[in-house]
Amino acid sequence: MKWLEASTENCPVQRTLDVIGEKWTLLILRDAVNGVRRFDDFHRHIGLSEAVLSDRLRKLTSAGILKTVPYREPGSRPRNEYRLTRKGWDLWPVLMALSQWGEAYTLDSEGPVLDVRHTDCGAPLRVVVECSAEHSALGPGEVTARLGPGARPRS
Repeated sequence: MKWLEASTENCPVQRTLDVIGEKWTLLILRDAVNGVRRFDDFHRHIGLSEAVLSDRLRKLTSAGILKTVPYREPGSRPRNEYRLTRKGWDLWPVLMALSQWGEAYTLDSEGPVLDVRHTDCGAPLRVVVECSAEHSALGPGEVTARLGPGARPRS
């Protein structure tokens, strides 16, 4: 079976986009990675409607990407903060890759909005693809892709 003969129903890219592939969802994740926790802060910083924000936070929580943690300001009702789970933090390289691509192809000459650097040496981060044997920075011409056991024929 060849790629064009395979069904895309079980494609991990498609399944991931079903969960996080909407613009507002990615911006919520961007903010969560950068320490935003509270509904009002997400709302103010991203600028989306309360209804859309509530919906996206609910979806991310039900998908196990965010978890709620109760808090209470003095004199206010109890509320929830939204914190990334391990599953949520595993999306950090995806966000870094999107940022890296955006810096290379969409920014004007002012430079990055967020300068992310390695704490130990101070060098800027870059996202690379490497094999499990730690051969780093592989390009598309250095890999072989073939259908795996999850591939199903198109119906």
